[in-house]
Order: sequence, then structure tokens, then C-alpha cells
Amino acid sequence: MSTLVATDKIILRGLAREYAEIAALSIHKEKAALWRKLNRLEPVRPLVWINEIPWWEMNVDDELTLRCTGDYAQQVEGELRRTLYQWRHLPGDMVFDPVLYVGYVCAPTSTYGDYGIEEQQVRHEGGHDVGFIPIINSMADVEKLRTPTVWVDWAETERHFQLVSEACDGIIPVEKRGIVTQWGSPWDQMIHWYGIEKLYTDMVDQPELVHALLTRFMAAVHEVLDKQVELGLLSVSNGNHRVGSGGLGITDELPQPDYTPGMPARFIDQWGSSTGQIFSEVSPAMHDEFCLQYEIPYLERFGLTCYGCCEPLHNKIGILRQVKNLRRISMSYWIDIDKAVEAVGTDYVFSYKPTPAVFAWDNWDPEPARANLQTVLEKTRGCRVELIMKDVSTVRHDPRRLWEWSALALEMAQEAG
Repeated sequence: MSTLVATDKIILRGLAREYAEIAALSIHKEKAALWRKLNRLEPVRPLVWINEIPWWEMNVDDELTLRCTGDYAQQVEGELRRTLYQWRHLPGDMVFDPVLYVGYVCAPTSTYGDYGIEEQQVRHEGGHDVGFIPIINSMADVEKLRTPTVWVDWAETERHFQLVSEACDGIIPVEKRGIVTQWGSPWDQMIHWYGIEKLYTDMVDQPELVHALLTRFMAAVHEVLDKQVELGLLSVSNGNHRVGSGGLGITDELPQPDYTPGMPARFIDQWGSSTGQIFSEVSPAMHDEFCLQYEIPYLERFGLTCYGCCEPLHNKIGILRQVKNLRRISMSYWIDIDKAVEAVGTDYVFSYKPTPAVFAWDNWDPEPARANLQTVLEKTRGCRVELIMKDVSTVRHDPRRLWEWSALALEMAQEAG
């Protein structure tokens, strides 16, 4: 019996056929080779990628309008429409695989999860969230923390696989894929319980409480990782997917030489990541003590790792060098670019994040974006650079702003050689 409504099948087959035609283009092998060189830290021109797009503002000529009726069919349709849209309008150095993937239905896949602690938010009169009420005030509060339950629904995974396989039969191969990389951000989760001001004072006044929370939280995180391995939820992460806060993880350094093809992966066959965004204005010494020392054992479970997101790290490369398998460092718009270039050199991928604020102005003007890119490309010449436009919260309902930025950034990156 068909798992797809007839009209849904027609829609998905049309989109899959369009995807397959694009995936067959030779340019994708060429772009993949560039990402592979970048991730090996070989000389290569800066690469461009855009993610975290405000899709709710991007629909033009109904390109993103969903037409399927089934819930999962709509999910697949949405992913295909967004991928095809990005290829048409803001591709940068994106890559199409000659296969479509169906992910395992499982969780958690990051350091976010249900730790048995309910956060409490502060709201102002307008009803918007403006912060968190500290609920970690004693060792007894720390003891409330529990390890998230790791779960997988193999039956639902198979149902998804059969549905997509039916839609793509004779058009493009379909494969199941487990967790290929996960977002590691311990303090992004814990700060919801601690509150920023209290954390900053407690690192001085009650350091033992901060350390107790870190110890218990990271023990829970490692238990989650162990359970993921036990359940066989991991797949090799060396391909066309985002890693950390940066670009694509296409690499020939993963999996490890002793990996058995076709078997579930281990963490040493994957990219990992972590970040301490809440420590952006904290000294390197305190960042090291209250953040990085707890992240290092987590990061070093993986084969290759990324560090950082939106925090300026130009003064902290020294402490990050402790991470033996670190390969990519995120560099926000707010860095001291000269210090960053000197500190990073060619030892890591320099993952630069141009400001998305240019898209939020009343009138779109590409010249400030051009000037920012020009400065960065000149100063980072000789580094291993990727330009990652992310955190785009709005384009003021003018998608062409992001289209123009994509074309501009790619042109300038190609000229930079």
C-alpha cells in the first residue's frame, strides 16, 4: 500500500527530480574539493556559505509555498524547496549531494535537553521574555539535575525512509543517516538556570557552586553521548553538513582508518563543537577555569572539533590551543581582526561571521557590506578563511538583500583567490 497521497507523491517527485538534476552538475565536486582543502588547512580561496535564514520573509513567487498535505511529506517538501531556493538565489559555495538523507528520529542531539530543571523567565509588562530568574542557588539545587533520556524511534525512522524512497524511486538514491554532528554549548543551556549576573558574581564569590554545576552537568552530557553510542545512533560526519557554527564538514580526515564501513560511527569519526558565548567579556583565565576545562574532555571525544559562535575570541586563542583536535574557530564581527589574524595564522580555519545587521536597515545599501568584506579579505590574506553569514533575523521582507550579499561575497572571495 502506498504511504503517500497521490498528489503529495507527484509534488515530491517533481522536486526530487529538480534536485537530482542540480546534484549531477560537476560544480558540486569542484566545490566539495574546495571545502576539503579548507578543512585540511591547505591554501584555498575564502569559501562562502549562508545559513540561519529568515525563511518566513523569503518567499518570492510562491517558491517556498508548501503544497503537500501529509505532515512528513510537508517536512520533506519544505527542506527540498528551501535547498532549491538557496541554489537559485543565494548559493555561495553550497554543495548538493547525489543522494537524499533521511535522519534517524531520535533525541537529544545537542547539549540542550531535559535535565529535570525548569527554567523561570522574567517578563516585562509587554509580556516578552527579558531574562532568567536564578534557580541554582545552592548545592541542593545542583543535585536536582538529571541526565536527559536518550531515545530513538526506529519504526518512525523506517516509515520516513519508505516514504522518501517511494517519492524518489528511480530518481535519486535515499539513505538513512544518524546523528552526524551535534551542537555543544553547555553554558547556553546552564545560563537559563543561573542568570548572567549571578554567574559573574558567583565565579568570584561562590566558585565551588559553579564548579559543582559544571561537574554534574558535563557528567550528564557524557552519559548522553555514551547512550548514543550504545544505541548505534551515530553516522560518520565527513560530508555536506554544517559543523559547529561554521561551514561544511567535508573532509577526508574522517572517519578514522580503523572504522568499519557500514557500521555505526564513533565520536572519533565525527566533528564536534562547543562554545562559551556567555564568557565573551570574561578574562581568558576565567573562561579557561569555568568553561574550557570542562569542554576539553567533551571536545576530545571527537575526531575534529570547532569552537565558538558569536563571541569574540581574538584574545583567547592561547587557551584554545589546549584543545588537541581543534580545527575551526568562529570569529564574530566584533573581533579585533588584526589580533585574530596574528593569533590564528594558518593553524585553524578562520570562520568569520560578517554582521547581518546590514539587512535590517530601512534602506538596503550593499556598500557597508562590501567595505566590511574588503577589510576582512585583505587582513586575512594567507589565512584559511570561510565567510559564514548567519543569525539573519530579518531582511525587512526584501529577500533580494540576501541574494545580493551572496553574489557580492562570492565574487569578492573568488577575486581574493
